[in-house]
Amino acid sequence: MTTAVPPNAVPPNAGRPPAEPSPAEPTPAEPTSRGARHPDPATAAPGRGDAADPAALSAVSLGLVHRPAAVAASAPVTSASASASVTSASVVAQGEETRRRAAFRPDIEGLRGVAVLSVLAFHAAVPGFTGGYVGVDVFFVVSGFLITGLLLARPIGLRDFAARRARRILPAAAVVLVATALAGGTLLDPLRGTDLARDLIAAAGQFANWRFVGQQTDYLAAERDPSPLQHFWSLGVENQFYLLWGVLLLGLARFLTGRRRTAAIALATTVIGAGSLVLCIRWTAGSAPLGYFSTASRLWEFAAGACAALLGSAPAVRSARTGPAGRLLDRALRVVGWAGVVAVVVAVFRYDRNTPFPGTAALLPVLGTAAVLLAGPAHRAPGTADVGRLLAARPLRAVGRLSYAWYLWHWPVLTIAQARYGALPWTTLIALTAAAALPAWLTLRLVEQPLRYGSSPAPSRGLAVGASALVIPLIAGLTLGGGTVRALGSSDAPVVVPAGAVDGPVLLAPGTRVLALTPSLARVREDFPPGKGCEIPLGADTSPRCLFGDQDSPDRIVLLGDSHAGQWISAALTLAEQRHWALEVLVKPGCPLATLTVRNNVLGRTFEECDRWRENTLTRLATGPRPKLVLMAGLNRYGSQEERADGWARTLDRLSAVGAPLAYLGDTPMPGKDIPTCLAASDGRLDACFFPRESAFERDPLIEGGLAERYRVRVLDLGPLLCPGTGPDCPAVLEGVVLYRDTGHITDTLARVLAPRLDRGLLGTG
Repeated sequence: MTTAVPPNAVPPNAGRPPAEPSPAEPTPAEPTSRGARHPDPATAAPGRGDAADPAALSAVSLGLVHRPAAVAASAPVTSASASASVTSASVVAQGEETRRRAAFRPDIEGLRGVAVLSVLAFHAAVPGFTGGYVGVDVFFVVSGFLITGLLLARPIGLRDFAARRARRILPAAAVVLVATALAGGTLLDPLRGTDLARDLIAAAGQFANWRFVGQQTDYLAAERDPSPLQHFWSLGVENQFYLLWGVLLLGLARFLTGRRRTAAIALATTVIGAGSLVLCIRWTAGSAPLGYFSTASRLWEFAAGACAALLGSAPAVRSARTGPAGRLLDRALRVVGWAGVVAVVVAVFRYDRNTPFPGTAALLPVLGTAAVLLAGPAHRAPGTADVGRLLAARPLRAVGRLSYAWYLWHWPVLTIAQARYGALPWTTLIALTAAAALPAWLTLRLVEQPLRYGSSPAPSRGLAVGASALVIPLIAGLTLGGGTVRALGSSDAPVVVPAGAVDGPVLLAPGTRVLALTPSLARVREDFPPGKGCEIPLGADTSPRCLFGDQDSPDRIVLLGDSHAGQWISAALTLAEQRHWALEVLVKPGCPLATLTVRNNVLGRTFEECDRWRENTLTRLATGPRPKLVLMAGLNRYGSQEERADGWARTLDRLSAVGAPLAYLGDTPMPGKDIPTCLAASDGRLDACFFPRESAFERDPLIEGGLAERYRVRVLDLGPLLCPGTGPDCPAVLEGVVLYRDTGHITDTLARVLAPRLDRGLLGTG
């Protein structure tokens, strides 16, 4: 990742339906961004946690939220026996009504309001809310608490459980997905529309989190613009958790009862939570996308909520609340509740995009949320300084009721607006976020509540609603994708590489003309060099044997550096093949060849693996067969100019001792914006994608600092060719060839076009 993402570029980065209306019902997990991710850490989506369920009224400590249903009018009494039955039923109904009111947890609803406001403020880049992405972790803990409490109170059938979840979560999500597809198809360029269509299919299928893991998206510092649907990663995590937890707890309930069932659930929760926490810590240190988006690394947060539910329902705790120790326990719980809120608030205002997250840093907001939930409701004793009373304030509860729909709507509004109009100030983002509350309220009133409470509670009806909510967005995604493919053209046609000039001020050979953009916009994003696996992952510190060309030849060219060296593989391979040599590729993305220690934004820490890789690679070259040429290249933006110069001197000392000829390719201009999407949105105006010459180049110590002469390095600087003239801007397209496949790497087509120039400039032939 590693250009930092603007604070607003983060994806931004569960609940279950009661049988009767429950405006106080909490909403589940929410998305956050550590690009971004981390990586904005892209976004969690608030899920809809079970606030209350008529089947879960047995223990106030479970905090299952609900609103009592009106008692049905009695039929006319025709006998004394019937009259007695009606009277008895009325007494029972009133008793249940009383228990339901007692079980109501307004503090959970308010806690959801706090969580969603922190996420919204973070996504809108409001100053101070640098760690607002932890709101998503709050939602995860609340979801684990509510769902476990629901299933502990009275296990239900798996089919009924799935129907309730589908009815609660999927309809609102489907409305937002379809609306985003319509807005994206209208307002976004075809290339972004293609990406959106793929994201939409993943989001509708409830596996958006794994799509972003596969893309290695860094939520907190991604180079590419975040997807309008990136916040659906958290909804995917939550639904995957429900599937696992529902099967596990309902399965245990089927074969075990009473204390044995509770003990088994406690054991399973502890084992799963501990294993997930270990994975979370390891993956956060080794791969930010995997640590942030994967279900396995997030399960422990749900398990923390489950533990709070188990503790709250323990017989010893329930008896202590009514026995002599009740007053002391109340005091202790008040302290625990306030400590929990303080922990969450500290994380919101002290964490930022540089915090390695989730990892151990997530312990603070997760344990803080669990403490608030364990502290219990706000009606223990009038006049007490209880955090539950603060959270139960009407404004927070109102926001909590709206949190799920608001979370779903706000991120598409923010991202599509910025894709259309460019980066916006936080004041505008706040206004857009506030405006998103209107469609959120309409979704709540016209979709969520009617489908949950106004139709048959039969499981078959709920499953039918869920199936429709899955199929309709899938159709919208396929329709959007088909439209963008027609707009961009086919991506199956092979790229025809035009002949490049050997030298001179022009890119193409004399007589060569390109009549259409090459590669096409449908292919440019995928115009990578071969051997992508040679670019080793962040956690690796040794390159594999990665040879091209005549692999049995005793002579070889070594291509050495980071991903800006890897972009030259095709050109270097042409040089090797013409001489029947091998090409050995030794590249590590994000790792400077110059000897200097850097910080990696994806890992959120010092890039120690880079230092080890550089040392291992230089030792490997010094002790192995001497190559015919060592070709160096890399991003010229690590550290300060002085640090780069000192670092290069230390590296060149080592490479000079190898005894092989040294050559260096100057860094290519850096656009700093996604060129393919710019071209797709420019309606054919190539000048719309020019970028400033001033920011495109950095002073290079090998080219301008005299190091090349001192160490006898042959240098080829292609900057003047790719940014010709002396004007203020550099082009994104030159003589019909698209120069960049993203914000800074050249297309493989351009590398092939430049191969003859590299041959002449570095080896003196052509």
